Amino acid sequence: MSEEYISRHDEKGSVNISDEVIAVMAATAVSDTEGVFGFSNSVGSEITELLGKKSVSKGIKIKFDEDNINIDLLITVHFGASIMTVAEKVQKAVCNSVESMTGIKPTVNVHVSGVAFDKQQTG
Repeated sequence: MSEEYISRHDEKGSVNISDEVIAVMAATAVSDTEGVFGFSNSVGSEITELLGKKSVSKGIKIKFDEDNINIDLLITVHFGASIMTVAEKVQKAVCNSVESMTGIKPTVNVHVSGVAFDKQQTG
């Protein structure tokens, strides 16, 4: 898989951050968010690929646009959790994580594609 980079240049040189590094930051922030069951399969991946977005990890799409980072997350929420609350927490956590590590405030879009039941509730 060829990597894409977002670059920052100054008089000392340049810093290049790969899309895979951004995906790891996002995945870590999502996994630490209460109410998230996990990442979804790449539902709608054909559509996002048509829009020029690259799938670097299951459920995470990263797109660099000039000096901006656009992150699309496909998640599943635990049954009983407030979907809007979980999505907002995910959005904030990913934004804070990426911004604190890169200095770039990303655009984070959260797509909830399902609700997961605990095994105890389904049996």
